[in-house]
Amino acid sequence: MRAVGYQASLPIEDPASLVDIDLPTPQATGYDLLVEIKAISVNPVDTKVRKRAAPEAGGWKVLGWDAAGVVVATGPDATLFKPGDEVFYAGDIARSGTNAQFHLIDERIVGHKPKSLTWAEAAAMPLTAITAWEALFDRLDVRKPVPGFPPAILIIGGAGGVASIAIQLACHLTDMTVIGTASRPETESWVRDLGAHHVVNHSKPLGAEVAALGLGPIGFVFSTTNTDAHLKEIEALIAPQGRFGLIDDPSTLDVNLFKRKSVSTHWELMYTRSIFQTADMAEQGALLNEVARLIDAGSIRTTLGENYGTINAANLKRAHTMLESGKARGKIVLEGFA
Repeated sequence: MRAVGYQASLPIEDPASLVDIDLPTPQATGYDLLVEIKAISVNPVDTKVRKRAAPEAGGWKVLGWDAAGVVVATGPDATLFKPGDEVFYAGDIARSGTNAQFHLIDERIVGHKPKSLTWAEAAAMPLTAITAWEALFDRLDVRKPVPGFPPAILIIGGAGGVASIAIQLACHLTDMTVIGTASRPETESWVRDLGAHHVVNHSKPLGAEVAALGLGPIGFVFSTTNTDAHLKEIEALIAPQGRFGLIDDPSTLDVNLFKRKSVSTHWELMYTRSIFQTADMAEQGALLNEVARLIDAGSIRTTLGENYGTINAANLKRAHTMLESGKARGKIVLEGFA
């Protein structure tokens, strides 16, 4: 089968950073589905893993986790899907990735593809939808109000992939006032179109930006990028007993700032359930099916930003370069093998 991989962790400008290769087609066992990949999306985690994780000597590392495709075979223990089913999912970081024609995935973390979306539109959704959903409802527990404060949430990095779906989920599934951040006219427009009630500029001090809205202290803050740069401002604007969540990788995280206000801190990694094979691992499959239902009902929409064309090394390098620039809006998707 065709695939894209690498044998050494290299800067994306290096010709060997991502290479078109041929690999054996894997076989489904256990709870696995063998999926023919129709479209993928590229996430910041792809660039992070490429920079720090090399395969065993002589082997190939295949990246990619978001995917939409068709089930072509099932393992003996798989009961939720059958060949011919259209699916979408966010993968398992401990396994070989979706930048390949065929891919193995545990059925418990797979959902039925939204019927109303194209392959590319569907591939843009799983990783960010799971991350946003778990952050909002499992970690921050936003449906439980912070005592004494009106329901409101600040979502930092509003035009990014995770924030783009978090804004929609918060607007459609809660009664919270949703504040997104953006720093350019095009990203501000994107965040407003997603449904955010207010947009503030994260290139300016966020405490003053949020205070100017006249809402008072904010009960919930969800930071998707540059958390270390905003931490002092977050402490200033968050409510006493507020809840703070993040998904990025700050070099340091001084939560001592939050002690006076008893602010709880919640780190979200959507791969935790599959890494540790937790007892509630199948919640991710159920979550994706609910996201598909919301999409098909018109409640939320795909966060596809750009389609870079065929799945190959050259186009994946373009995607990695854009993500590393920090200027991506929505999700970058690739579709099909030439």
